[in-house]
Amino acid sequence: MSLDPVQVMKGPDPIPNTCPSASNGESKASWEDSKDIHENTKKPKTPKPENAVTIAVSSRVLFRTETEQNVFEQKGVEEYLRYQVEHEDEPFAPGPAFPFVKALETVNIRMRELYPDSEELFDIVLVTYNHAHVGVRLINTINYHNLFIERFCMTGGSSPIGYLKAWHTNLYLSADVEKVQEALAEGIAAATMFMPGKEVEVSETQLRVAFDGDAVLFSDESERIFKAHGLDKFFEHERENENTLLDHGPLKGFLEVLGKLQKKFYAKGHRLDCPIRTYLVTARSAASSGIRALKTLRAWGLEIDEALFLAGAPKGPMLEKIRPHIFFDDQMFHVEGAREMGAFAAHVPYGIAQKYPCAKNANAGK
Repeated sequence: MSLDPVQVMKGPDPIPNTCPSASNGESKASWEDSKDIHENTKKPKTPKPENAVTIAVSSRVLFRTETEQNVFEQKGVEEYLRYQVEHEDEPFAPGPAFPFVKALETVNIRMRELYPDSEELFDIVLVTYNHAHVGVRLINTINYHNLFIERFCMTGGSSPIGYLKAWHTNLYLSADVEKVQEALAEGIAAATMFMPGKEVEVSETQLRVAFDGDAVLFSDESERIFKAHGLDKFFEHERENENTLLDHGPLKGFLEVLGKLQKKFYAKGHRLDCPIRTYLVTARSAASSGIRALKTLRAWGLEIDEALFLAGAPKGPMLEKIRPHIFFDDQMFHVEGAREMGAFAAHVPYGIAQKYPCAKNANAGK
């Protein structure tokens, strides 16, 4: 068994702790206090994978598992398994993907109110390298936090990527950049998620998802021009190709399924209070290079609720105002800036930018 190396940036726990006794292995918390709630709560029917919007989430981004990871790295797999079994009645604390998953469940509640028989719902699959022995603690934690997660994939140290297509996965979130890259290579939308650097509350009634443009929603075609020839050539290229659609990027499909769910709410008269809201947050300039991006989205039939063209300005302050449950970007510089402002950020390791070191002026104007 081999666990992936820790990729989640460490910092203060920014997630409001609605379950004070939850821990990452450092306290004697128990889930017994909330057990009656879960036993008396009627859980909805799980949708079929082929009908659902499937979100595969690593246990290491859904929960805080730093203590357990340290045990594994310092003492080995046998001691790690022993530790997990000994602490299986102590629920894990929420990780960076936790608010996102809770927001998905909120959307499902609203959808079921309007379409009681619909299976076009978010379906969460917990994906973990852990041995099945650890499953008891994970189930206890899920029940403790009152999450509706019925599907598990515990691989005992093997790569879970082969199972993602079998689950019809629309998005995979992990702490392991190598596995994320492997998923992207298989055509699965994927990102490495990080803890924010400070506490910021997010909406409990509306799922907010923010996307970068190039190498996230779109291909990295334009970014390659910028990296190779500079800003002026990039602007020239965009003007000359204003009416040529950009090719799709790795997260286009996820925006598409969000859009399909939004339209179901619109059809019932809930456009203004839709529980899903999407954002484009791009370093592109509006007048110089924004038209092509907007025309591409329109040609794809995709609506973005809000589009922010920052012309090279930092994204962090804008994301602090948006307070998304997740923000996708292909450049770690922007991910780091976002998390410094308290945003839940996810890195999409795709495209030409992965070959360049982070630099504060590396993306100015694009």
